[in-house]
Amino acid sequence: MSDDSSSRIAADLRGWIATAPPGARLPSTRNLVTRYAAGPVTVQKALRMLTTQGLIETRPGVGTFVRSARAAKPHDYGWQTAALGAPPHRAGRLFTALRTVPNDRIALHSGYPDRELLPERLVRAAFARAARGDATVNRPPSAGLPDLQSWFATELAAITPAGVSPPAPGDVVVFPGSQSGLNTIFQALIGAGRPLLVESPTYWGAIMAAERAGVRMVPVPSSTQGPHPDELARAFEQTGARAFYAQPHFANPTGVQWESRRAGEVLEVVRRFGAFLIEDDWAHDFGIDAEPVPLATRDDNGHVVYLRSLTKSVSPAVRIAAVVARGPARERILADAQAEAMYVSGLLQAVALDIITHPGWRTHLRGLGRQLATRRDLLLTALRDHVPAARPELVPRGGLHLWVRFPERTDLARLVADCDAAGVIVAPGDEWFPAEPTGAYLRLNFSGPNPGAFPEGARLIGRALAEQSR
Repeated sequence: MSDDSSSRIAADLRGWIATAPPGARLPSTRNLVTRYAAGPVTVQKALRMLTTQGLIETRPGVGTFVRSARAAKPHDYGWQTAALGAPPHRAGRLFTALRTVPNDRIALHSGYPDRELLPERLVRAAFARAARGDATVNRPPSAGLPDLQSWFATELAAITPAGVSPPAPGDVVVFPGSQSGLNTIFQALIGAGRPLLVESPTYWGAIMAAERAGVRMVPVPSSTQGPHPDELARAFEQTGARAFYAQPHFANPTGVQWESRRAGEVLEVVRRFGAFLIEDDWAHDFGIDAEPVPLATRDDNGHVVYLRSLTKSVSPAVRIAAVVARGPARERILADAQAEAMYVSGLLQAVALDIITHPGWRTHLRGLGRQLATRRDLLLTALRDHVPAARPELVPRGGLHLWVRFPERTDLARLVADCDAAGVIVAPGDEWFPAEPTGAYLRLNFSGPNPGAFPEGARLIGRALAEQSR
């Protein structure tokens, strides 16, 4: 019988339990099989449902009984205040991009692409194949599966110009997602109390990782062309920082892609100050009208520490990323990664490798760019029609988001709350600023679910904004 049959049996038994006294004994499994004309497995599933719901309890060798109600009592966790002391970093908070919302809401807040933009068929097949292989029982090397290391190195090597030595597989360290990579990089290469230059605005996950590592963030203003080299040089000189974190391609949240000349000037500043450029290539697979060429392809002296993620483009269930670093920096990163988690699941690495080496992967990416373009343009049109006072900073040539500026006197917190109450979830731009925001912004995801609802979502945003002027 189906799971529906188990649910029906559980529902019928819940009615009996509601009137039975605590401790009452349920009929045996054999009697329940007879009563409901069901198989033993179906009845056992129903009983497990009731057990999970806390309605019954099984006493081995005795039987199954209606669970006695437990008297409620207040919990006293006050002792933990003294035991824990002051938090080492700002109190944790749930960033809007991580909110899970009901399907009836218009979700423009997420940092992840919709399921229909993922290579679902490749993912399912890869898990099935990996489950039959040795990855289910073997411990992988701490730095990652050699074939996966080789793939990440080869991807960079294929676009590295002549005269620059490409990275080797041994320069690669595999991580369980880019957030883990950022945590490790900041701890291993910068350290608590030391300065880290960051673009402003910048990725909220980098802000969180820096706070957890105790790193002191120093914002560097960035425009639609990227950070100005003179501003960056001044920040290095004034702070003594030895690292700069940036997303040169389709930055989160702004969507900015540095032009080639600006990228070269920034890299030259980093070299002049003997510093690291931590290049977060989070959107490598999300090009629309442009293809990213990482700055890591211009450097073979270890100045660029390159972070490449597969999580958003492959599947949220396959949290795999890689850090490419050279020299002592790579050794420190690997040592910190070993201390944190020892190694990354070999099963997930095998799945990721299966997908990205499958011929269908390149086919999927070619179609993905066209899909993202359609969604981006649909949301831009909806905003132009329904929220004319809002101004996208630019039309991104890749990535997943629009960075939208609102009029100067906009009460952003009220706007977000009113949108939420109306059924459209948006992400406040304040969460992407490492210091004070420079304006009222929303980051809107054009890769989220139900693009057909974008016009309605924009209409609700426009209505909430109009309410503030009344």
